[in-house]
Amino acid sequence: MRTIAIAIFALAGCIDEFAGSEIQIDFAPAVPVQASPYSAALANELPNNIHFTLYAFDETTDMAGNVVGRLFALQQFEIHRIVDLESPCFIDVGEHVPIEGLHVSMYAEEIMRKNGITDLSMPGNASEEAQIDVATAIQRQRIVALMAGEMGPKVISSVSAGGYGTVAADCSDTSGIPPHDCVEDAANQRRLDKCRQEWNRDSGYFEGTDRVLTSPLNGVTFGMVEGVNPVNMAPIGGSAFFVDESLEDFDGYAIYWQFDDANNDGMPDYPASVPVSERTPLGQLFLFGRPRSVTRGVIHVSMVNQATPAITAELAVFSDVDQDTVHF
Repeated sequence: MRTIAIAIFALAGCIDEFAGSEIQIDFAPAVPVQASPYSAALANELPNNIHFTLYAFDETTDMAGNVVGRLFALQQFEIHRIVDLESPCFIDVGEHVPIEGLHVSMYAEEIMRKNGITDLSMPGNASEEAQIDVATAIQRQRIVALMAGEMGPKVISSVSAGGYGTVAADCSDTSGIPPHDCVEDAANQRRLDKCRQEWNRDSGYFEGTDRVLTSPLNGVTFGMVEGVNPVNMAPIGGSAFFVDESLEDFDGYAIYWQFDDANNDGMPDYPASVPVSERTPLGQLFLFGRPRSVTRGVIHVSMVNQATPAITAELAVFSDVDQDTVHF
C-alpha cells in the first residue's frame, strides 16, 4: 500500500492544472434539431448544413458615448437526433454485434431470416434461443423507431466538416456506401469499410447509435437537450464544455447558428433563397442572455430566443477552474 501511495503522489506531481472555465448548458425541450441530410426537413427543424457557436461578449463605451460590443467565440457544436434511420452509416460495429456492417434498419429482418422465423407467433421448430434472438431484435426495432422519432433524444455534438460521400445506386454499385437493403456479407463489409473511411476523414461528423447513447459511432457527444428517454421515460438533459478562457467578467452570452462552409471558400454556404442583405458573418441569433446572479462563484445566465420564447437555455459558468476551491 505504501508503494502505491508513493506512486500516486509521484503521478500527481506531473498533472498540469486546467486554467480555463467549464460551461454547463441545459437546453429546453423546445430547442429544435437540425434536419437529417437524407430526408425532408420538418417544419420545426433547422437546416442540416449549419453549426452553432457560443459567444461571450463584453461592452464598452467609446469616446463618443456609443456602446461598443466585442464577441469572443468559445465553442462550436451541432444539435441532432440521437439516431438517424436514414443515414447510410447507421450500422452495427464491434465484436459484440451479430452482423457487423449491417444497416440497423434491416437488423430485425435479417435476424428473423437467419433463424428461419417469419412470424414470431408461429415459430415452427425454431429453438428457444432462436425465438429469444428474434424477439429481442423486434424489440430493438421498436426502440430504434422511438429514438429516431420526433420525441427521440436530441444530442449536443461535435461539428462536421461536410458529411458523407456518395451512396451507391444499388447493391452492385461498389463506388459508394451500399444502400440500406443490401444485406449480403460482401455489402455489409463494404459498408463497414466505407463508413470507417468516412469517419476517419471527418472525425467530427456525428453518427449516433441506439446501443450506447453516450458513445456514438463517430463524433463527440457533449450532452443532450432536456427531455425524456422514450424507451423508459427517464429524464435526460444537460451538456458541458471546457474552454481555455477565463469567463469571470463578461457582460453576456449569445448563441448564433451559421451555415457551414463545405466548399472551404471562406464564406458560409448560404442558399440562393437567402437575400444578400441578410447574410452576415455571425449568422442567425439563436439564444441571448446576460448574467443574472453569481452564487458560490457560479455565473448563472438565462438565455432565450427572441422570436420564440419557448426556446430557452440555462447556462452556468464555472470560471477559473484551476482556482476554484468551492466546487472541486
